[in-house]
Amino acid sequence: MSKLYLLRHAKAGWALPGMRDYDRPLDASGVADAETMGAVMRACNYIPDLTLCSNAKRARQTLEGLAGHTDTGRVLFLETLYSEDAAGYLNLIRGNGGPGSLLVVGHNPMTEDLTIALSGDGDEAARGMLNHGFPTSGLAVVRFPGSLANASQGTGYLETFLSPADL
Repeated sequence: MSKLYLLRHAKAGWALPGMRDYDRPLDASGVADAETMGAVMRACNYIPDLTLCSNAKRARQTLEGLAGHTDTGRVLFLETLYSEDAAGYLNLIRGNGGPGSLLVVGHNPMTEDLTIALSGDGDEAARGMLNHGFPTSGLAVVRFPGSLANASQGTGYLETFLSPADL
């Protein structure tokens, strides 16, 4: 059995004049939410063996907030998590996944699209919450019967869906 943790980056401020979207930092509520999600992950024993994180500033800062409160395992920063679609995310997961657990700190709509595509079944409450969108700092926990290297559409079970607003 393996677990995939899909986390949308925390809330970022608007880009200042001349600032690229890629360089947008977290705002104060985003920093607090990232720290809260780190504490929740630790309390729930959601500890990844490996973390794949977008190299965009807001994703890196989200990871910093998490890492201050929980173990994030080995970390790889990937430029492609900023621009890939859900299928690209899945390819990265398959290429880096094994029998353990993997955290992806990424962006929407890719995170939401991938969670929906992978979750063939799931906890009714978690599925209901996901139907209302994937908010910043939202965390989906998808369980697979085998290795993440074999993850495919509809083969996962959405175990939990959490957001700071629900805590």
